[in-house]
Parts: sequence; structure tokens; C-alpha cells
Amino acid sequence: MPDPKVKYNKTRIAPTPSGFLHTGNVLSFTITAALAKQSGAKILLRIDDIDRARADKQYVQDIFDTLKFLEIPWDEGPQNVKEFEDAYSQLHRMALYNEALNYLKDNKLVYACNCSRKQLSESICHCYEKQLSLIANNVSWRLITRPDEQLIIKGYKGKLIQTLLPAEMNNFVVRKKDGFPAYQLTSVIDDLYFGVDLVVRGEDLWHSTLAQHQLAITLGKDDFNNIAFYHHPLIKNSAGNKLSKSAGSTSVKYLREQGKSASDVYQMIAAITGINERVYNWEQLAGIIINKH
Repeated sequence: MPDPKVKYNKTRIAPTPSGFLHTGNVLSFTITAALAKQSGAKILLRIDDIDRARADKQYVQDIFDTLKFLEIPWDEGPQNVKEFEDAYSQLHRMALYNEALNYLKDNKLVYACNCSRKQLSESICHCYEKQLSLIANNVSWRLITRPDEQLIIKGYKGKLIQTLLPAEMNNFVVRKKDGFPAYQLTSVIDDLYFGVDLVVRGEDLWHSTLAQHQLAITLGKDDFNNIAFYHHPLIKNSAGNKLSKSAGSTSVKYLREQGKSASDVYQMIAAITGINERVYNWEQLAGIIINKH
């Protein structure tokens, strides 16, 4: 049922075509759809394909197949792979991303980093002091973050949370070594470009939400503060770890090929999340989880 106290214009479903969608993705999609219905928001389908090394056309097709199989609606965005490639791929918005990156570069708000993953994991990066050239080959760009800056996050029902950027997000990457913009930057630019004012994502992305707020402040994008965020609990495997797209047995494609119906998939998710009652569709599943959360 719509909630007259909560009103939003647009939310989004934003999968990455780097693997077959799994039950954890489905949970997020259902909660997004339910909150959209509750708040009167339209749903945008945004497929985040900027990671060119991992994006694959078969996974783009899987996104459409999965959403249609599970009867999860969307109001804006591509209806098939061709429409996506022709008009909605993130490649079409490279000018916007590069404009933001150039702003950061011109205002000396980023520095170049050529550290390996091993060096970064061992916390031995000294690239800020080295002042490497931003136009050198094989360097990423890192935002010069402000650890003492207060960040204010708006929750779904309007509650404001005040906090700081966590240490693990200090100087996060905004441009990768391959020259493409990083997720944190494209997500900020895309949400503003499409007029999104409600973001629904897993609780594992809380730190990304904080990073994106600081990036938006740095870019002078004050409108980002008007976006509300809802962070939902995750589905985890038997070892207590977050599901990944490499976990084949939890992919919707695998379940569909095994003869499972959409109702079966929703019931499976319900059981994993501790719901004892019978669930037949996304509205029932999401409604129970939202009320519990």
C-alpha cells in the first residue's frame, strides 16, 4: 500500500553484467520494487557496464530474462539488449564522467597511484607523496578524501544519519588504471543525471554510500544530498558470506533451467531469510522483509 508520508519520484535497479544474477540480486530488486510502489516512485533500469573487462553481452541478456521471469517491473530504461547498447550503456555517458574527472584533475583534488593490489593490501602506498603524473600510463586516480568531514545521509523515511568516511575508503579510486571511471564516480553522476531520489542497496554498500556523498560534495553536486538511501540485509551462503555471481547454484538462470518457477525462487529466498510463511510473489516477499527491517 502507498505510504502518504513517504514520497519519491524515481528509484533504480542497477545490476552489473559481470555474471548471472543470483538470489541476492533478486532480493534487492524486490525490495526496490516494493519501496517504489509504496512511495509512488518510478523504477529506472540502469545496467552498470562501465567495467569493460567483466561486462558481457550474455549477462546483459540475463538481466532482462531474470526480471521478466520474476515479473519485476520497471518504468524507464531499455527493454532489451539492443535498446541498452543503442541508448543506455554507460559508454554513452562517458562525456559526463570525463567532465567530472577533469574537474577533479583541474582543481588538484586527485592524485595518481601506480600501486599493485599487493602493495595496497600491505598499506605501503606512498603515491600521494610521489606526485606522479596523472597522464602517465597504468595509473589510477585517487580522490584526496577528508576524513574529518561530516557526512549526512538521508534515510528512506527522512531520518538523517551523521557520520564520517570510514578509514577503508580513504583516497578511494575514481578513475581506474585502464582509463575508465570507477564505480563510485559513475554511480554519483548517473543517479544525478537520471533524477534518482531513492537508492535501495545492500547493507554491504554502506561505505560506498558514504564515499559517494563525499565525492558529490567535492564535485559541488549539492543535489546528491536530496537522495534518500535504504540499505537492506543480505542473503548469505552457508559459510556466512555474501553471495557472488560465481556461485552458480544460486543463479536464477540455473534455478530456471532446473524447472523452478518464479514462486519457487521467492519461496527459496523467504526460507533463507527466515520467513516461515508461504510466499508467492515479489510483493509478498519484500513486504515481509521491509516490515522486519
